[in-house]
Order: sequence, then structure tokens, then C-alpha cells
Amino acid sequence: MMYAIWLYLTLFFRPIIKWFLRKTTGLCELQRICYGEVSGAPRIKGIERSLELSRSPLIKQLINHLNDISENKRLTGANEREILNGAVNTVILVKKINPRIHFQFVSSFSKCVEQIWGYRQLLAIVEEQRTTAYDSDNNDHEEKLFLLWEKLMPYVKLDGRVTKQWQDIGFQGDDPKTDFRGMGILGLDNLLFFATEYNGPALHVLSHANHPKHGYCFAIVGINLTYMAWKLLKSGDAKTYFYNVSKTLPTIRLFHQFYSYLFYEFDRYWIECKPKNMMEFSSISEKFENNIKESLSDNSSVFRINISVDTV
Repeated sequence: MMYAIWLYLTLFFRPIIKWFLRKTTGLCELQRICYGEVSGAPRIKGIERSLELSRSPLIKQLINHLNDISENKRLTGANEREILNGAVNTVILVKKINPRIHFQFVSSFSKCVEQIWGYRQLLAIVEEQRTTAYDSDNNDHEEKLFLLWEKLMPYVKLDGRVTKQWQDIGFQGDDPKTDFRGMGILGLDNLLFFATEYNGPALHVLSHANHPKHGYCFAIVGINLTYMAWKLLKSGDAKTYFYNVSKTLPTIRLFHQFYSYLFYEFDRYWIECKPKNMMEFSSISEKFENNIKESLSDNSSVFRINISVDTV
């Protein structure tokens, strides 16, 4: 109740406060954010919120236009620069900003727009892959699956396409394709990226997964972590990571890196918890996700895989 009242009062007095600050500083809210907040998540989130709360019909029209472009994955190539310039020019016109004087604002605001709608576009790209089912008749899908085996089990040859050996890297049955139903080809792409780009850490994690007492199903847990990464992306919790790490338009590669961090850190957390069996997965996973959300609530946080050697 108190929060609702506070929110109402904030929104009610917001135009008055903005008017007062504009008169006293000579700067609009967007300029004050660009000049006053550090680059990365603090600045981009501030710009994002300011744009969302704008009452200007032109700004609202701009937001809808950018939403449509990003959701249809058209923010790319030469088109990207044209779109960013158009967004900046619209804001300059609405806010009556002199770009020759405030050239730094132009640069900073353009970067914020790129990240805000780049994130939205990335969500559309990830969603497209998530809803693409694994197809055993698709050569590309099959090649990725076999490459995953080669990266994780480089000295062991598969007996065949359908074999119990897949369980050695944590699939449930003889044919891995059935395990990708929830997350589609995105689950495989995540696993393959982790095993390829972070091969040492991935093998380190796999060794923990095969631990006789605290082990778990590597691939199945990996697919569950794809679901977690996707949820964090969709909810917006992951914005802190992407806004702080991305220097250009965020790509699917950055999402794979985010996933790889989650997998490596989940393994560390799992071992620290010393579970008795896989029945504890849900509770441990939930606690881990809450820890990640808490870390992401700090706008200064940056996730990196820190390699360490431990024994369990």
C-alpha cells in the first residue's frame, strides 16, 4: 500500500520536478542522465526509464517504431546507423537540444539506444532459437551434436548415433534429441558454445558432474540452465550484465557467454552445497537463481568466468 502511494506521488510530481530541473540546469532529463550517470547499466537503465515515462507523442511514436524494428530483427548492418541517427534526431527535435554544443550527449544517447533496443532484438533472436525444435534430419543440428561429443569426450569414439554413451555427458537416454524439447536448438547451441569456447572449464565442470557422490547430469543440467538464462533475459534481470559488458550491438554470442558463466558458477555452487542426490536440484537451482538475481540488482556488477582448480 505504501509503495503504491509512493509510486503515485512520484509519477504525479515527476513533471513538476523535471520542469524545475530543466529551468535550473538548462538540461533535459535525458541529458542529465547521460552526463551524470556512469556508462553501462546505470546510464542505459536511466535513459530507458526516462523514455518509457515520456509523455511526448513523438517520443512514444519513436519507442513503438524501435520496438517494431528490434522485434523483427531489423536493427542490423547499415540499417542500424540510420535507425540510431533517426532516434537521436527525433529526441534532439523534441527536447530542443543543440547537437553542436551537446555533441557528447549525441554520442552517449545513441549508444544507449543501441543497447536498449539491441537487447530487445537479442531477446527475439534467442526466442527464435528456443522455439526451433531439434531435427535429427537436419545435418546442421546433427553436426553440432556430434561436435559436442568430440569437445567433451575427445578420446572416446561414439558407437553410433543412438547409444547409451550419450549418458556419459549427461543426457537421459540413448538419443539426445528428446532432451532438447524444452529449449529447442538453443539448448544445444549453449552447450556447444560452453564446450568449445571454454573447453577447459567445461571439462572441469564435466568432471564434477561425473563425481561418484555429488555428480549430476551434465547435459540435462545445462539445458535447465539455458531455461534459466532465457528467463533472466526475458524478465529483464539480465540487462545489468548485457548493458555493462556489451560495447556494440549485443549478439547471440554474448548470450552464450552469459550462459557459460551461469553453468560454471552453478557447478561451483552445487559442489559447495554438497547435495545428497539429484532430488535436491530444484531447491539448489532456485537458490542459485536468486543469488544471480541479487547480483544483477547491483548495476555495477560484471560477470566473468574465473577459472579455479578444486578437488571434491
